[in-house]
Amino acid sequence: MSVTIPATLVRDLRERTGVGFMECKVALAEAGGDMERAITVLREKGLASASKKMGRIASEGLIVSYIHAGGKIGVLLELNCETDFVARTDEFKSLAKDVAMQVAAANHLYVSREDVPKALLEKERAILLAQVSTSGKPEKVIEQIVQGRLEKFFSEMCLLEQPFIKDHEIKLEERIKEVIAKVGENVVLRRFCRYQLGEGLERPAPPG
Repeated sequence: MSVTIPATLVRDLRERTGVGFMECKVALAEAGGDMERAITVLREKGLASASKKMGRIASEGLIVSYIHAGGKIGVLLELNCETDFVARTDEFKSLAKDVAMQVAAANHLYVSREDVPKALLEKERAILLAQVSTSGKPEKVIEQIVQGRLEKFFSEMCLLEQPFIKDHEIKLEERIKEVIAKVGENVVLRRFCRYQLGEGLERPAPPG
């Protein structure tokens, strides 16, 4: 039987561990709503210790290039860590390559939801609200629907919100946290740029 996890309990676990909302909710579900057991679950997954490292400055790392589809798609990205030693490890290099492949696979505009411009987010929320405001549903339900559709918007626009290219059961953000836990340093996807052959060019009109 599934356990209903109150949002307040999820919030308390986030405050104690620094781990993301969904990871906390899943951990609490696995722990049957027991806070201390949920913390243990997160530690076993390496997420709690990883989140504590995420506030540290990461100024080393790699700039990685990746060419895909027979030279038709190219990617440049900057992946940071805290030391040059970690930047040279196979674990970090493998992550950098995987992220570059992920960028090549789909054209996302932002690294994370925090990068989405406030004006764009407010415009999207207003559009979604207008779509459901005439449904006759209670205001609380309408807000839940809008928030759910905003989550889909983030997943489509933000790279870290995407399912990891090699394991669709987790998001890319979770994969990065796994590497943080393994290497013992903060790892940050700083920026990326995706090029596609012919993108933005106007095709000449056919003769006639």
